[in-house]
Amino acid sequence: EDIIGFAWGHGEQIYASTDLSLLSTDLFKKVFEKPIATYDFKRSKVLLSHLGIELVAPSYDARLANYLLSNVEDNELTTIARLFTDISLEADDSIYGKGVKRAVPEKEVLLGHLARKVKVLLDSRAPMVEKLADHDQIDLYHEIELPLANVLAKMEIEGIKVNRATLQDMAEQNKVIIEALTQEIYDMAGQEFNINSPKQLGSILFEKMQLPLEMTKKTKTGYSTAVDVLERLAPIAPIVAKILDYRQITKLQSTYVIGLQDYILADGKIHTRYVQDLTQTGRLSSVDPNLQNIPIRLEQGRLIRKAFTPSHEDAVLLSSDYSQIELRVLAHISGDEHLIAAFNEGADIHTSTAMRVFGIDKAAVRSYTEQEFNDNDRRNAKAVNFGIVYGISDFGLSNNLGITRKQAKSYIDTYFERYPGIKAYMENVVREAKDKGYVETLFKRRRELPDINSRNFNVRSFAERTAINSPIQGSAADILKIAMINLDNALQAGGFKAKMLLQVHDEIVLEVPNTELAAVKKLVKETMEAAVDLAVPLRADENAGQSWYEAK
Repeated sequence: EDIIGFAWGHGEQIYASTDLSLLSTDLFKKVFEKPIATYDFKRSKVLLSHLGIELVAPSYDARLANYLLSNVEDNELTTIARLFTDISLEADDSIYGKGVKRAVPEKEVLLGHLARKVKVLLDSRAPMVEKLADHDQIDLYHEIELPLANVLAKMEIEGIKVNRATLQDMAEQNKVIIEALTQEIYDMAGQEFNINSPKQLGSILFEKMQLPLEMTKKTKTGYSTAVDVLERLAPIAPIVAKILDYRQITKLQSTYVIGLQDYILADGKIHTRYVQDLTQTGRLSSVDPNLQNIPIRLEQGRLIRKAFTPSHEDAVLLSSDYSQIELRVLAHISGDEHLIAAFNEGADIHTSTAMRVFGIDKAAVRSYTEQEFNDNDRRNAKAVNFGIVYGISDFGLSNNLGITRKQAKSYIDTYFERYPGIKAYMENVVREAKDKGYVETLFKRRRELPDINSRNFNVRSFAERTAINSPIQGSAADILKIAMINLDNALQAGGFKAKMLLQVHDEIVLEVPNTELAAVKKLVKETMEAAVDLAVPLRADENAGQSWYEAK
């Protein structure tokens, strides 16, 4: 993005200019050395870094304040003006235009618009801070969101090296795989057709091959070939399993193996952008490109991470991620003595659940950590554990495990018998949500639930599941943010050259000089595990390598 103008002010004095050279004067250098108030500090820091100007830290960020306070999707300065000031502020699209009509307006119009934005910042601060205090969110704002914006900006500026040649080689390999799958599908169908056409595919599967019509539904253009339909058909029709493989690999090829190459800049790096104010749970998202959606369950997806490498030959990538953080948060929030005991004893939590829920004798395994019983039991227990976190129904669990609803209900009922504290938590949090209209994380992040008392069963049930999950998922997100802030501070305090590059789900990726690896590895583990004090220990697992693939 280009900076076309800027505005600043204090009290009633507001100024605007298009002379970017002013930003490099001693006046502004002194201003930027102190924490500043702005709208979207992270974006401002990244933009100004292109001019060689460094913003130190935010004292107030209207965008982040509104994110915490307002349950609105439109987190623009115009919205803040409407909600917290008496100022009429036109939307940027009205000033600059849209699409091909987007252009810099007349100087007078531009400067007036920028000045009004600063006025909104100045006038909104007091009422927004007052409302944050009413919500008991001052610490969440000042201790987590504001410092995190600075950390994320530094990560965006740094970027991560991505080897284009590795992606190009992978594209050629995938091309061969796609061609082979295409021919296999043609052979099994007995004819060539457009595999990417739902209409043609539906005709092949349900008319020519006469697969069960009760497993799909009729659409305006033919038969549904959505993923859920194909997954139900795959066990009885080998061609469908091949089609699912084809879809996965072609999506991988276009979106990531080829798509990522468009984002590699002249410095050989990808500078993904973190969106801090998108999710209602507090989790970060990544765009331009989205690095959080690389499908690592598929080996071809995991291989993409081989292209992500250190930018220096004498360095490695270090990956550290929290182990089962949401279940650990659940143990703390629910206070369930059995779940807490399992974590405090260092048990494999899914093994422990399998033994408690499926009635497997403890003597059947030599220890909690060794799986001396049917792997299927542990896999089922894992599905139950994570299903409970998301408020899963017997219908949902039966689909996930491929069992009857009656059996799924039996699993859930037994789970609640064995972990009564979790059942009590779920009942209490839904009851409180119905009274208050919202739920909170351990750090007072709110999730508004306007449908929690809806008369519509499906709508109300979804809100109830959200009430159960949001404090867990949101608290886990907050803990990771605290860990990132603490880690950034610890790296600076220790004088390390290691830098944080990526944050993906519960994982932090750093570039670390070989000479610092032992010390930084220890520092990262200690910092992440000491981020907060819960009733159960936090655990972080780390690994290093010459690529993100090796480090994971």
